[in-house]
Amino acid sequence: MDPAPQSMADKLDDDDYPAYTMGRAAEMLGTTPGFLRSLDEAKLITPQRSSGGHRRYSRYQLRMAGRARELVDQGTPLEAACRIIVLEDQLHEALRLNAEMRQER
Repeated sequence: MDPAPQSMADKLDDDDYPAYTMGRAAEMLGTTPGFLRSLDEAKLITPQRSSGGHRRYSRYQLRMAGRARELVDQGTPLEAACRIIVLEDQLHEALRLNAEMRQER
């Protein structure tokens, strides 16, 4: 049985829903589409593709891209910035899981 389709409100509340086009994402972040493509090439974020092949970004991906921009603007090389962000994301998830496990006890 297929799960019920998401309502529009559910999609807008979903951090992983690819709601933003490349142009809109670049505008929101104050960067260029080329910078977003470089994050895709560096494998930091992999946007979903529309049926026409256009990149679509989620709020989660935009947060990661925004953090990458902060680090690059501070002089961090892109490759190092991507590694830092991955490690920060892993730490955040580990802390969340740890807190969850403590609550269950």
